[in-house]
Amino acid sequence: MMILARTEREHSMPDDLRITVAELKKRMEAGEDFTVIDTRNPQAWAQSDEMVPEAIRVPLDNLDDNISSIPKEKPIVAYCT
Repeated sequence: MMILARTEREHSMPDDLRITVAELKKRMEAGEDFTVIDTRNPQAWAQSDEMVPEAIRVPLDNLDDNISSIPKEKPIVAYCT
């Protein structure tokens, strides 16, 4: 299962697969475990105040090259802007 966490809403993914950053934080604080992938490009990551310490950093442009190394035992959340 992959869930998309975004700071801005776009219409490219069905709503039932979306989660807000606030909802993700709430669910993680309640004990839910996710694999979080930060797919922002290096410039966006460096300029942002939003950081997810547990996230695996894989820019979207490199996702295909790294997909096999992403743990799949728990739901995956991709964080992007």
